[in-house]
Amino acid sequence: MRVAIVTESFFPQVNGVTNSVRHVVDRLLERGHEVLLVAPAPGLAVYRSVPVVRVRSVAMPGYRTFPVGLPDRAVERALADFRPDVVHLASPIALGAVGLRASRRLGVPAVAVYQTDIGGFARQYGVRAEAAVGRWVGRIHRRADRTLVPSTASRDQLAGLGVTDLHLWRRGVALGLFGPQRRVPELNARWTRHEPGSLAVGYVGRLAPEKQVARLPELASLGGIRLVVVGDGPSRASLERQLPAAKFTGMLRGQDLAQVFASLDVFVHTGQAETFCQTIQEAQASGVPVVAPAAGGPLDLVDHGRTGLLYDPAAPGSLRDTVARLVGDHELRRTLGAAGPAAVRNRTWATVVDELIDVHYPAVLPGNRTALAA
Repeated sequence: MRVAIVTESFFPQVNGVTNSVRHVVDRLLERGHEVLLVAPAPGLAVYRSVPVVRVRSVAMPGYRTFPVGLPDRAVERALADFRPDVVHLASPIALGAVGLRASRRLGVPAVAVYQTDIGGFARQYGVRAEAAVGRWVGRIHRRADRTLVPSTASRDQLAGLGVTDLHLWRRGVALGLFGPQRRVPELNARWTRHEPGSLAVGYVGRLAPEKQVARLPELASLGGIRLVVVGDGPSRASLERQLPAAKFTGMLRGQDLAQVFASLDVFVHTGQAETFCQTIQEAQASGVPVVAPAAGGPLDLVDHGRTGLLYDPAAPGSLRDTVARLVGDHELRRTLGAAGPAAVRNRTWATVVDELIDVHYPAVLPGNRTALAA
């Protein structure tokens, strides 16, 4: 099969979209398929053996390190030259819309993967365009041959925009990387040495308004913890001023990230506009109890009281109170942490991408669409 992936983000940007695209490409290559990538400039021109067609981009206002792809005739030329069997649209908004238009002109079926709540993203940056963004997102996904959503909350959101052909397609977790065995007691001890007996409570992710990291200072007054903040982004400087006692590690990857995850005592996520929330899976795989908002993607990932705790993001003090509950209950931390690896043990990236290759791509191919319609 020949698969063209048009993505809103790829290396050197590191985020959920880039991560999932990387795993899709890796698995496609492992199974002998041919791949073309189309992504915003700048960046590498080849990933492994896969050519990456880079198109013109502009920096997003308020987030200068995130380029947004612009309409470019190179997209249709690249697709026409590659002659794909299917076009994979990764989190289509700007460049993805161009890829969708090109695929329709060329008569190539398109699978759209919904991954980013752009309306919620805009709201956190003070842009009052949620209704207009919703109409645009709905239009893109209604015109795709099939839309894949990562959670029931996302499915409900797109259904409300009039999108009908919706299918759950979740995300994998690198079980060979993340696990309780990665815990480094000495690392945990370094974090908490200022207060013997305290716990390391960590956040991992982009430090940006759309992640609602402005809630992290709620934990500053909570005794018995040392806050560990992993990641980077436009909110980092503000957080460092508000949380002078916290440990900021910057962005981490690979084994360094896996060791930090496993060495935490509690993992906290603050974002309530998450369509999925990959870091929750990684914390669960690491055997770390999770605290997450009762909204969006986390509702599918956290079984409250069994694999983590959910807090009410609309209730003042709920985040702090929920973390305090875990900090004060060793047995609850142990129980939730032990349940995490079991909850994700079947969510390998190979399994997830094989579903894409074996089920969702074939479903939109011309012969199969005719058979399904009959």
